[in-house]
Amino acid sequence: MTATPDLGTQLASPDLLRSVFRRHAAGVAVITARGDGGPVGFTATSLTSVSAEPPLVSFGIGVGASSWPAISETAHVGVHILGEHQQELAGVFAQSGADRFGAPTGWREGPEGVPVLDDVLAWLVCRVVARVPAGDHRIVLAEVVLGDPTGAGRPLLYHQGRFSGLRD
Repeated sequence: MTATPDLGTQLASPDLLRSVFRRHAAGVAVITARGDGGPVGFTATSLTSVSAEPPLVSFGIGVGASSWPAISETAHVGVHILGEHQQELAGVFAQSGADRFGAPTGWREGPEGVPVLDDVLAWLVCRVVARVPAGDHRIVLAEVVLGDPTGAGRPLLYHQGRFSGLRD
């Protein structure tokens, strides 16, 4: 017996995947690295904790992204968890062609030369251990070297194509 598909059922496609994941609320992070031409970075909602021992994280990046050339070669990346007060910053790092590290973005050169953003909820410096091909993206696995979890505030979320905060 074959089940009858519901009216909204669609065959697999990029649009279906995007539509489904628009319904999935995700935390917002900015990934940074030092590139040959200066600092690079991008907004990511694909950040995942992979392992506690050793401490590993992963994130995805499109191979067509402007940050990919630096991420493809760097030994270290910065991972920044954004607060709900940083919607504008998340937008700047998500925008193609934006001056991501110009004013008003506050940042400093951190350990291993990684750009560390100011006023985030938490940040990590990680050593890249693998770049795994995954369709038009790469999944970057990185081992945590050090970080700071003590920023104040509540997390920024991405849901239904926009940034927002938690509701009580």
